[in-house]
Amino acid sequence: MRGFGPGLTARYLLLLRPPLRPPRPLGSRLSSGPAAAAGALERAMDELLRRAVPPTPVYELREKTPAPAESQCADFVCFYGGLTEVAERAELLGRLARDFGVDHGQVAEQSASLLQLRQQQREAAVLLHAEDRLRYALVPRYRGLFHHISKLDGGVRFLVQLRADLLEAQALRLVEGPDVREMSGVLKGMLSEWYSAGFLSLERVTWHSSCEVLQKISESEAVHPVRSWMDMKRRVGPYRRCYFFSHCSVPGEPLVVLHVALTSDITNNIQAIVKECPPSETEEKSRIAAAIFYSISLTQQGLQGVELGTFLVKRVIKELQKEFPHLGTFSSLSPIPGFTKWLLGLLHSPTKELGRNELFTDSECKELSELTGGPITETLKGLLGSSEWVKSEKLVRALQTPLMRLCAWYLYGEKHRGYALNPVANFHLQNGAVLWRINWMADTSLKGLSGSCGLMVNYRYYLHETGSNSTAYLGSRNIKASEQVLSLVAQFQKNSKL
Repeated sequence: MRGFGPGLTARYLLLLRPPLRPPRPLGSRLSSGPAAAAGALERAMDELLRRAVPPTPVYELREKTPAPAESQCADFVCFYGGLTEVAERAELLGRLARDFGVDHGQVAEQSASLLQLRQQQREAAVLLHAEDRLRYALVPRYRGLFHHISKLDGGVRFLVQLRADLLEAQALRLVEGPDVREMSGVLKGMLSEWYSAGFLSLERVTWHSSCEVLQKISESEAVHPVRSWMDMKRRVGPYRRCYFFSHCSVPGEPLVVLHVALTSDITNNIQAIVKECPPSETEEKSRIAAAIFYSISLTQQGLQGVELGTFLVKRVIKELQKEFPHLGTFSSLSPIPGFTKWLLGLLHSPTKELGRNELFTDSECKELSELTGGPITETLKGLLGSSEWVKSEKLVRALQTPLMRLCAWYLYGEKHRGYALNPVANFHLQNGAVLWRINWMADTSLKGLSGSCGLMVNYRYYLHETGSNSTAYLGSRNIKASEQVLSLVAQFQKNSKL
């Protein structure tokens, strides 16, 4: 998934209203050596935030206090756009999160007042008023800045990029701590409102779409990279569908993209979709019995966590049912990012040196040792870290059973806070899909081999069950899985001591 690049950021900033009082160029403030430059930049940031972030009005005047001048918000946008280094932007965002969040003293005071009123068993109107005051105190100051920026031309788009920068800074550990995580969550909540389903338009991409849209779709493809224009033509041609959501304020601008293959059955490998040519140039409806969702990509990293993908899958299913009323089989063909890394982590664990049978049976250990000519644990570390092992047919056959078993456990049994550890699995299971089939040698590309040992998985959407499956997963953490998957999980539990 990709966010805006530097060029796009600069271009989008031009859409914003220029500040009435532009700040002095950074160069004039940073010309006295590194230490002086850093100090000048910090003072400039403090001055900017003091002017740009509106103070929180007292509760009684919350609806009577005028909004800050538009120029103050535009000053922030212009200043931020002038910070070319990731570390500089991270510093500004860190100061914003730390110094302009919630007034904890006010929260404590309002909480104590509410608790006292409850102990006095005051009437409902008094309690509701106290709760409203507490709710008001819990709103961070920077939320007001974000709210007013959103009213500028292109302001919401700017905030999407700002959150992308914040997520990048967190990943690089340039900014950390609960204040930063809280600000990211607040901004995510605001973006979720602005990008809710009612403001999104579903658009289909064909070879006759504009070159600009085709280029953006090609560049945003994060799952199976587009190799050429002919490759792109196949992905929007016969027996293929490509859809994206755009926002009503920026029609034609892809936010999240979904690629679909129309097939005769549930496909078990990606090569059949992205490399093989369709059976004919003219679609025959009699050949179409299944819709396979094989790629979904977010084009803007700042929208990470906003439920665009879930909405898109549901809308596309309805669109396909309109076009093909007989179509009843819907499934994904999904990558398993993180599986190889998880497996290598197990192999690197010191405890595994003493008990190789925790991952492999005795017969598997013997066969693999004979094929590799060395200790199984050390040899597999090197083999699975590259794609060389697929060149040996005997090694591919020997690894199929144990890796299928381990992959089933990774998808079904490995959890994060009770939910599936794998992010793609978590996405489809939240949507109510069934963990249906694990496929061996389903993605033999370098990316597929390095990320998931060539394995892929089908998450099947039984439309009459998606609601109950989603509720069971989100509420009780129950994963609905097929007999194939459950059988592999049972084999893992029998052979492993994890």
